[in-house]
Amino acid sequence: MQDNSSIIIFLGKSGCGKGTQVELLRKKAGLDYLGSGELLRERKKIDDFTGRKISQVIDNGGIVATPVIFHLWMEKLEELKKKPDFKGVIFDGSPRKIKEAYLLEEALEWFEWDKNVKVLLIDISDEEVVRRISKRRICGQCKEILIFEEGMEKCPKCGSSELLKRPDDEIEGVKKRLAWFKEEVGPVIEYYKEQGNLLVINGEQSIEKVFEDILRALNINDSN
Repeated sequence: MQDNSSIIIFLGKSGCGKGTQVELLRKKAGLDYLGSGELLRERKKIDDFTGRKISQVIDNGGIVATPVIFHLWMEKLEELKKKPDFKGVIFDGSPRKIKEAYLLEEALEWFEWDKNVKVLLIDISDEEVVRRISKRRICGQCKEILIFEEGMEKCPKCGSSELLKRPDDEIEGVKKRLAWFKEEVGPVIEYYKEQGNLLVINGEQSIEKVFEDILRALNINDSN
């Protein structure tokens, strides 16, 4: 019997607000979460070759190999398949490459979750990416990511005055990420567009308006 659980894939450039929208949708629709970054952070805690290699790659700003990512996906999907109250899952920022899109498609077919797949692209311009990320800071104390506004002197979460700008948030780092997105994620977006699964959301709006558009695109009732 085919499982009609919702599979929602979120894609978008750095700074598009994807993380915020994923969290809002998770709470609204009661969906589970699968983020490759989170899986990798957990896996690198294991002191073996793969754990150490993941840590080395991530710490140097690299991309972890697709077979490692796919193995972690399969373990997580098997775990979700066992849940009696499973409604669906949000993939946050994956697939990152076209070969990952092919592998994910096969995995979803294997778990019988391939009939209700939607892909949301939160679309913003390169100029908007640069503008947003240039204002981004990270709290040196609690590691909260903040949008720096004029007059901000302390982290609103913990009160620390140590507000740092990450090296990869400098202009050159941002340009490299945009080039990578175009080269690697661009074909993924085109693939889903050709399949008719792609829903494009204007990310250059307020958080509330973007979320309204997402709910509308997914045919989710906005009433409480």
